[in-house]
Amino acid sequence: MYFEIVGGVRSAKTIARGHGIRELGRLDRAYGHGKWRKRKGHADVKLPSGAIRQAELHWYEAHGRGRFEFKIKRYVE
Repeated sequence: MYFEIVGGVRSAKTIARGHGIRELGRLDRAYGHGKWRKRKGHADVKLPSGAIRQAELHWYEAHGRGRFEFKIKRYVE
């Protein structure tokens, strides 16, 4: 991850779950079988330059496994 999440993630929503996730097989192999969900939300992120921006983030999470593979989809402002 080339950024750091400052504070917490706000307004998190599920955008796909189960077989609706295209990467389901890869997630099971990489992190173990679980009830996977693809989620999105907004957070303040600190970039390598030191700038803090508000961004929309997407990530995968499963109960008992945690959150994986955060990525910035767009900057909001």
